[in-house]
Amino acid sequence: MQTTIAQKAQFRGVGLHSGAAVRLAILPAPADHGIVFVRTDLGRARIPAHWDHVTPSQLCTLLDNGRGATVSTVEHVMAALAGTGINNAVVEVNGPEVPILDGSSAPFVQGILEAGLRQQPGAPLRAIRVLREVEVQQGEAFARLSPADHLEIHFDIDFADAAIGHQEKRLDMANGSFVHELMDSRTFCRQADVVQMQRNGLALGGTYLNAVVVDGDKVLSPGGLRHRDEAVRHKMLDAVGDLALAGAPLLARYTGHRAGHAMTNKLLRALFAQPDAWEWVTLTPAMESRLPGAGVLASAARLAPRPRQLAVA
Repeated sequence: MQTTIAQKAQFRGVGLHSGAAVRLAILPAPADHGIVFVRTDLGRARIPAHWDHVTPSQLCTLLDNGRGATVSTVEHVMAALAGTGINNAVVEVNGPEVPILDGSSAPFVQGILEAGLRQQPGAPLRAIRVLREVEVQQGEAFARLSPADHLEIHFDIDFADAAIGHQEKRLDMANGSFVHELMDSRTFCRQADVVQMQRNGLALGGTYLNAVVVDGDKVLSPGGLRHRDEAVRHKMLDAVGDLALAGAPLLARYTGHRAGHAMTNKLLRALFAQPDAWEWVTLTPAMESRLPGAGVLASAARLAPRPRQLAVA
């Protein structure tokens, strides 16, 4: 069955790029509603969380309703919703950017699980099954969707800074893998890029506490890393959030090589431009049991620990 949040979950923070204070709330929504952002500061303008409402933006995913209302940096809250199995919700935000919180999805996941989930009887859950391989490329980077009976993610990155370097990870997203493996991995950047981003009006709300900042072989953020491969885990987290903009769970294998937000959206556009590459399927209980959010509420205490730090010398 489709699922929504049981009661309101509220969050306060600052926008990573704007630096402005912002409040966000996730509220229940009826069956077949999907995820919709509502700008409470713009007369409750509605912005669907859907791939065809994504507009080009630097370093984040930005949604535009086509009538002047936008909301940016939606990927972490979208990943949290997908990772906890929420299909229908209203996401109220009182500004143009989602709060960055600690730079990961963990605070959103913890707030969702504390609020609880509610199944919606009589509303069967449908998914998008990929039927054949679809790929997009840009230079050395590529992103690909291949047929699979549930969501799998394979990602690799390669950075000159030794603190990141080459990292690669594969995950079967069933059995709460998002909450177990990805939710607490933070956004990251190079110290050399921080000044340039701020000169361009970006990362104005970024700190060493809501992002992993590296300089060569050093991790500058206090406490170091939460995982030795936190960078690639965060890229996978972003991919979960950006793929959630498909509008329904994906039954597919996602492969990303040096991919980012724009490329994942380009991949979804390529998929939906080819009607023979995908189909709608109504999920059986066995298929539902392999979705990323299946079973997380029943074991919330075990699945949502407080984010931890892995010390780096």
